[in-house]
Amino acid sequence: MPGTELTAEWYIETERLVLRRLTLNDVGLMLSVWNDPAFMQHVGDRGIRTVEEAETALKEGALTLYQDYGYGPYCMSLKPDRRPIGICGLFRRDNLDDPDIGFAILPDYCGKGFASEAAHAVVTHARDDLGLRRLTAIVSPDNTASIGLIEKLGLTFDGGITMPGEEDEISLYSMRLV
Repeated sequence: MPGTELTAEWYIETERLVLRRLTLNDVGLMLSVWNDPAFMQHVGDRGIRTVEEAETALKEGALTLYQDYGYGPYCMSLKPDRRPIGICGLFRRDNLDDPDIGFAILPDYCGKGFASEAAHAVVTHARDDLGLRRLTAIVSPDNTASIGLIEKLGLTFDGGITMPGEEDEISLYSMRLV
């Protein structure tokens, strides 16, 4: 994607954003994301309410993904002041054969195209830098905004699936990258 670059410091830059690996310094951002009413409605309530719980979740989640797979969710920040506004990146789930793309934007930044800009950069990164061959996305069937973005990225609907430990069916999308 023109205008998108990955530097040695694990940054992906777009026109308006910088994406970088999450660190333990991002506990506040993740608490905000995990407790955002839209996230809780469409993704689920993770039950993470304290700094300590968020730190543990980051260690067991994103930081482990980076170590095990070389990718994970990225902190999405505005380019001019590096203000964190959400996350976008790649996840690895035991019940899916391929990584899945996911994103969450804090409420003040929704509807401004930031998720789309970040997600396009992550798809390019997955294909060009990581050499991934296929990408998936999972989404609540009533999350029309996320479905619109997923389809705009080029993923197509594969069907409904039920994630381990869950009762409700969600939608699975996929795309070939090569």
